[in-house]
Amino acid sequence: MCPEREGQLKQWIMDCEPLLSDLHTLRRRGLPECYIAAGYIRGYVWDRLHGYAFRSRHDDIDVIYFDPYHCEEERDLALEAQFISETGNQRWSVKNQARMHLRNGAAPYRSTLDAMSRWPETATAIGVRLTAEDELELCAPHGLDDLMGMVVRRSPLFADRQYYLERVRAKKWLQHWPLLTWIKD
Repeated sequence: MCPEREGQLKQWIMDCEPLLSDLHTLRRRGLPECYIAAGYIRGYVWDRLHGYAFRSRHDDIDVIYFDPYHCEEERDLALEAQFISETGNQRWSVKNQARMHLRNGAAPYRSTLDAMSRWPETATAIGVRLTAEDELELCAPHGLDDLMGMVVRRSPLFADRQYYLERVRAKKWLQHWPLLTWIKD
């Protein structure tokens, strides 16, 4: 990972009080291999790169973690309810990546990093967490170049090109962020 881009991303996150507050909430829960990820991070970064003021555009506060010993969907729903109760924010979405291979018809994932490496887009496969020392830690299996370079690209381990194309169109990212470059292969 490029140290300059990593430093810039961490600084932007430290500058965003709502995101930092959500990271503190997440840390208190103590889930294994746990990050706030996906659209929350991607959208915030692309807003910054487009010069937009902070917009709470994300549909979800995407929480991912990896716990192969507690794979029940009911646990994720209970965790969501706890986050909602604690914060009053209805947008918490919790997914144990140890069970997501079932939904995706894949072999079991080995970790949060392994699961994220198989997400549809490289710029979406970014997670952030706050350590016990109040430092930010990133999980970015494909690096930060596409996120920070405003490139929409299919992840190399995501085989379903048609799904990827339909997803990008449906999300209307190029309308929200017109400076993006979309690589369709």
